[in-house]
Amino acid sequence: MPRYFFNTHIGEDVITDLNGEELRDPDHAWEASRAIIRAMMDDPKMSHSGNQDRLLAASLVVTDEAGEVVLEFPFAEALAGDAPEAPRHEEEPHQEEPRHHEVPNAH
Repeated sequence: MPRYFFNTHIGEDVITDLNGEELRDPDHAWEASRAIIRAMMDDPKMSHSGNQDRLLAASLVVTDEAGEVVLEFPFAEALAGDAPEAPRHEEEPHQEEPRHHEVPNAH
C-alpha cells in the first residue's frame, strides 16, 4: 500500500507529518484528509476563537512517499461539505420560530 503524508499549512507555518499513513489510494487519502481536518476543527485546543480564522485559511497538503503533492485540501472546503446538512438542521428551528412568535402575540 502507498504511504501518504498529511502536512498542515497554516499561514507561513508548516506542521510536517513525518510518519505518514498507508492508504489504498488517493481517494482514501482524500477521505482521511477530510476526517483529519474535521477532528482538528472540533478540537477545542485547536479551534478556540483566536485560531478559528487561521484554521479556516489553512490547508492540508498530502504528499506521497516521493514527496509529490497528491492533493491539497483547504480546511474551509472540508467544512463546506457540511453546508447541505446545515440548512436541514436550521429549517426545523425556523419552522418552530413562528409558533413561538405567535404564542406571545396571542396572549
